[in-house]
Amino acid sequence: MSSDSTGHLFTPGKARPVAKVLVATTAMLAFISFWRAAAIVLNDLASSAYYAGGEAEQFIGKTAPWFILGIMLFSYAVRAIYVESSSMFVRGGVYRVVKEALGGTLAKFSVSALMFDYVLTGPISGVSAGQYLAGVLNELFDYAHIPIHLHVNGAAAAVAIIITLYFWWENIKGVPESSGKALRIMQLTTVMVVVLISWCFYTLYARGGWHLPPAPLPQNMKLDKGSLGWLDRYQWAHMITIIAIFVGLGHSVLAMSGEESLAQVYREIESPKLRNLKKAGLVIFIYSLVFTSLVSFFAVMIIPDDVRGRFTENLIGGLSMHLVGSFSVRLAFHVFVVVVGTLILAGAVNTAIVGSNGVLNRVSEDGVLTDWFRHPHARFGTTHRIINLVVAFQIITILASRGDVTFLGNLYAFGVIWSFAMKGIAVLVLRYTHPQDREYRVPLNPVIFGREIPLGLGLITLILLAIAVVNLFTKPDATMAGITFTVILFTVFDISEHRMLKRQAGAAHVELDQFNLAKEAELTPTSVGVAPGNILVPVSTYYALYHLEAALRRAKDQDIVVLHMRVLRRAASGEYDLDPDQLFSTIEQLLFTKVLSIAEKEGKPVRLAVAAANDLWEGILRTAMNLQSSTIVVGSSSKMSVTEQAREIGLAWERVPEPRPRVTLEIFTPSGQEQIFYLGPHAPRLTPTEIDQLHKMWLDLSEKLPGEEVHHHDIVHFALTEVQRELAEGETGSVLERLREHLHSIQGRRQNPPPEPRNLPEKKDR
Repeated sequence: MSSDSTGHLFTPGKARPVAKVLVATTAMLAFISFWRAAAIVLNDLASSAYYAGGEAEQFIGKTAPWFILGIMLFSYAVRAIYVESSSMFVRGGVYRVVKEALGGTLAKFSVSALMFDYVLTGPISGVSAGQYLAGVLNELFDYAHIPIHLHVNGAAAAVAIIITLYFWWENIKGVPESSGKALRIMQLTTVMVVVLISWCFYTLYARGGWHLPPAPLPQNMKLDKGSLGWLDRYQWAHMITIIAIFVGLGHSVLAMSGEESLAQVYREIESPKLRNLKKAGLVIFIYSLVFTSLVSFFAVMIIPDDVRGRFTENLIGGLSMHLVGSFSVRLAFHVFVVVVGTLILAGAVNTAIVGSNGVLNRVSEDGVLTDWFRHPHARFGTTHRIINLVVAFQIITILASRGDVTFLGNLYAFGVIWSFAMKGIAVLVLRYTHPQDREYRVPLNPVIFGREIPLGLGLITLILLAIAVVNLFTKPDATMAGITFTVILFTVFDISEHRMLKRQAGAAHVELDQFNLAKEAELTPTSVGVAPGNILVPVSTYYALYHLEAALRRAKDQDIVVLHMRVLRRAASGEYDLDPDQLFSTIEQLLFTKVLSIAEKEGKPVRLAVAAANDLWEGILRTAMNLQSSTIVVGSSSKMSVTEQAREIGLAWERVPEPRPRVTLEIFTPSGQEQIFYLGPHAPRLTPTEIDQLHKMWLDLSEKLPGEEVHHHDIVHFALTEVQRELAEGETGSVLERLREHLHSIQGRRQNPPPEPRNLPEKKDR
């Protein structure tokens, strides 16, 4: 006889305990609340309040606030497109949705344009933050008569690099870590916003001036070569109102940047995913509408025309210095505004890294980039190589810009609007090719002659496409730089994809997530990272995971462990440990990839484990015992009935050495029906008829035994003792005959008539 690592004895011929176990880890299953998801997106959207209105006014004049307001209202409609595409749970945001609808070529073009946006978002936000910080420090040095003057652009570039490196490390640690920082930044920003808006209203009241900006009409707009670009040579571009409106919207679209990040963080939002996505979208809309649009209006209404141009890239800083109140108080608030601005713009750097990481992950998953890019970090499980690559691009861009925000700002909107337009077209196409695969639809869908017409979605897409086309001709620098970057990145993607296809020798690409493998001597709550009372869900094939979906939907606060049991032949269960590649092959990788997809769709975290045993159910029950699981959830067998399956599991339970685990066994069928059994000694579940019968018996016997204290459990105990005595006295045949007659008499009241022998699982009706 010999023993395993736990001290349990086993003998040859009996099932050997687990020989080796692995715990597969990934950082993609640490879900965040809708508040954190909103904070990540708002760090980009809200940061544009510092410069979007000023940048727009440079091109179209004092009517800019009306166009900023229009863009912020329109952003809610655009957000509805992202909610609809996310409700289909197409992993990949713009890239995958466009590919599903329009094919791989346009998908690579779309994601290339989007990456142009992300690569610029981080540098422009970081450099802006650095300029605000350097500017206010110079003001304070002058105010305190300190002979120090910072070189604004140089200091801005240095600050931007420091901010980028800081959020590089936060993202290496994972989205939950970086989202926590984003949430704290937005909490501080909210304090500033409330004070600023209240003070602005008071300033307008005190000065008695409520002069709104001029109406957004062509005669009030600044339509010159700067705003019209290549269209300036055509007289009709100066006269047609609709063209002027789209020109104004095109120069204001910066205020809407950051929406694609919502699709990227959707994968991280906790359950219920769609409901939380809608909540996050509503929070983002209200916050950005109030903040960005009001700042633009207040800037025109409060800051004098002759000095407002000095605050193009920092409207809030200009507002703080032109409010009513003493100079020292206004200067203190100005410092606070700049500090908050530095933080929120720094948060936009984080958003750019999060979004870029998500986009390139999806591209890599689809076989365009090699799996090397998605290699998980040894400690945190994040795709550190993609994050490193993105951050390297951003730092190079910062150095190339030399801290000049205007240089970056002129290029920024190209990727924003084209990614929106491609997303809208793709979702519109998917309405017809996949009409049923969504939980949410963009509103306005009239049914004409029995056919649903996506009117709302079509109008939004048409407006996005019109703005994108107008921007091509009104922003020459952005068009040339954006097309150049997009073509280069598209070429890189295309060459990489062709190499991947050659490497696969024409075989179909299979999406596989990457996993870290932690070797463990045995599975315990500590090694897996779960609390006692967890739910154990054994899985074997990726096409039959309906029981996992059911477990995820019903689980509340319990941890879920997904276990794949590798069954070994007797000859393979010797004294030698198994190598990781013997336990975790492509089969397990594909299986756990499907598991992750389901878990992400439900918004519930899971722990992944692989174990080996030479008996399937004994291995599963031993794992449940080691993990201190309260419930085992399995799918029904295709080879036997549910009751027979439970009986087989019960026999395996009998073979497990003491102390045997007492767990609940839940068996789900593909149709969603569930039957519950109990493994081990447990209190039986009495039906109402049996309870009534016991109560009547108690009343009758209590009356016939005056002076005796009789309880219900005394009667049950007495009946069990009598049956046991009859069996001991050799009356087994008589007892079995009476039991058989009883079972036949109640057979019609049972859903599952087969009897359950002693110590086998007892069914609980539901």
